[in-house]
Amino acid sequence: MPRASKANNDYMSNGITIKPSTPSVGENLTIMYDGLLSKSGASHVYAHVGFDSSWSHVYDYPMIRTSMGFEATIPVVEADTLNICFKDCANNWDNNCGANYSFDVSK
Repeated sequence: MPRASKANNDYMSNGITIKPSTPSVGENLTIMYDGLLSKSGASHVYAHVGFDSSWSHVYDYPMIRTSMGFEATIPVVEADTLNICFKDCANNWDNNCGANYSFDVSK
């Protein structure tokens, strides 16, 4: 069953934005995170990233602390859907209550 399509920055209230808002395959994407883990005092946060419904090309990207929370730049390697959740160094997760954070990717 396909997921409902959402605007790519609908997670702003959770402290998550991406730039560009609709990334394309082959370009770099910046993830900005000031969500639950950041607000709970995490010293290190990792973006756990995968593509399409099967979470292919999974990788944990270390995020850099900024004045606005945490940030990472990642390559967009596959069209379809970008899935992200976040973890800290104590293995606490922010996965949008199990739904993850999913973003559309253009071809």
